[in-house]
Amino acid sequence: MNLDWLTSAGIEVAVLRLDLIDALISGNKWFKLAPHVQAAAAAEADGLISLGGAHSNHLHALAAAGRRFSFPTVGLLRGTVQDTPTVRDLLAFGMQLHWLGYGGYRARHQPGFWDEWRERYPTLYPVAEGGGGLLGAQGCAGLVPLVHEQLVALGWTDYDGWWLAVGTGTTLAGLVLGEAGAHPVYGAVAVPDDHGVAQQVRRILHQAGMAEHGYHLLDAARGGFAKVDSELAEFIWACEAGSTVPLEPVYTGKALMALRRQVEAGYFARGSRLVFVHTGGLQGRTAALRKHEQARLDPAAGDTET
Repeated sequence: MNLDWLTSAGIEVAVLRLDLIDALISGNKWFKLAPHVQAAAAAEADGLISLGGAHSNHLHALAAAGRRFSFPTVGLLRGTVQDTPTVRDLLAFGMQLHWLGYGGYRARHQPGFWDEWRERYPTLYPVAEGGGGLLGAQGCAGLVPLVHEQLVALGWTDYDGWWLAVGTGTTLAGLVLGEAGAHPVYGAVAVPDDHGVAQQVRRILHQAGMAEHGYHLLDAARGGFAKVDSELAEFIWACEAGSTVPLEPVYTGKALMALRRQVEAGYFARGSRLVFVHTGGLQGRTAALRKHEQARLDPAAGDTET
């Protein structure tokens, strides 16, 4: 990735383009979902049920997998009914949706949350929000050898760490498992504190029997989940013009913006090499940036948020 602020700081960034793996089962979701699908098959479940929001890349990938491989899917969604490109895709892919409200969704970490849904859908395999948990993390641990295989083509003999957007902490935890302390993992947390990312990462590492080290969490929420402001939108367009790597504002755009902040603050030494994980989720990009694109064409429209 060749961007002015990286070049001036003497920092090299290689992008792991997980968005190119599959048009629909995109990004890190492929790696998180695969172990859950295998576990569901082993349990002789008919399909899968999981949680997410109206912009959930995880539910989008799960619904797409259900359609492609002919198994039923159910989504439990945060908040009240919304019409977003992602939600429209979920319905088109055949996912059955239930809106839990905000209080009902916050209860997802409470004991007994799944009892009602197991009774209602006894033949479906429950998957935590974002494909989370140890299974999903173990799937993402496979990203480490995948990158090692590709370093030779870049002429890199080593690297100084990973940088990625974090929604549930599962992918980050998987990288920590895969690295086993060899390289640090930096997570730009794109969701507010009440999403419990730090607790989730600790829980996964504890279940895996690994000490809690080798990673750093940095705030990149910019006011809340899926909040898009004009500064973020302009940053995304500038980066895309300079690198030709497509970004979206919910995760990858925020993560790269957080990286620029750390680079300009001198957090990384000149000559550092980082692997940036493109976690996919491009299906919601156009709608998320539309208002800001309109404001750019018509400044009189003023700044807006989505």
